Amino acid sequence: MARVLVVDDSPTETHSFKTMLEQHGHEVLTAENGADGVALARQEKPDVVLMDIVMPGLNGFQATRQLTKDPSTQHIPVIIVTTKDQETDRVWGKRQGARGYLVKPVPAARLMEEIEMVMAG
Repeated sequence: MARVLVVDDSPTETHSFKTMLEQHGHEVLTAENGADGVALARQEKPDVVLMDIVMPGLNGFQATRQLTKDPSTQHIPVIIVTTKDQETDRVWGKRQGARGYLVKPVPAARLMEEIEMVMAG
């Protein structure tokens, strides 16, 4: 299956995603903030990144932009996973280069569907 990097400052959310993903056979890497997420993505080259928006320091929009503009990581699809459900946030996320946008809480089936979709291109 896929190597998935979960970037989220909430230990509860991170644990929830990790459990969901591992139950579906994915390998999970985690980072607690945008800067660590960008660094880990550059180092580990995961198959997909799940990115929270609201985090201290480098937020999810900024981290997504860094990953999608960097030639070494721009091939990695980023799915924004957030509690922000405004259309303006969705549009802004896509403008930063995100290939997907999900609103928490995300049902496991929907998460797996989105991961498969962005990995298929």
